Amino acid sequence: MNRDRRRVLRVAGAFMACAVTGARASAATAIEVWKDPNCGCCGEWVKHLEVSGFSVRVNDTGNSAARARLKVPQALASCHTAQVEGYAIEGHVPAADIRRLLAQKPVAIGLAVPGMPVGSPGMEDGARRDPYDVLLVMPGGGTRVFQSHR
Repeated sequence: MNRDRRRVLRVAGAFMACAVTGARASAATAIEVWKDPNCGCCGEWVKHLEVSGFSVRVNDTGNSAARARLKVPQALASCHTAQVEGYAIEGHVPAADIRRLLAQKPVAIGLAVPGMPVGSPGMEDGARRDPYDVLLVMPGGGTRVFQSHR
């Protein structure tokens, strides 16, 4: 391969790499979060989402009204509620599980991690990791395990 052709291919490769990087940056998935303004673990979960590539809009108004509006059963309550692409996200759900939900698009209300399990995103405490399940909340409020974290 001659030198000019190699140069053209290098320039084209660099251009494509920039285009792909720019597309990823502009394709951040928007997620809206309702939380208590004084809750530290909620803020840490928001950081987890941002580091994972989500574009986060935060409402420091509490989450009870959002939880009710999004039809998340009270039995699944946690300290923050979010909405992404029409799905409810309740509690400390890992970003990877949210991405999987959005890729699979099941007929569901959304995902929930009831309570505040130690070791879930935003609830880190050194090396301690309590096992927990991310639940898929079905229409009508029933659940099934979407992902187990052990």
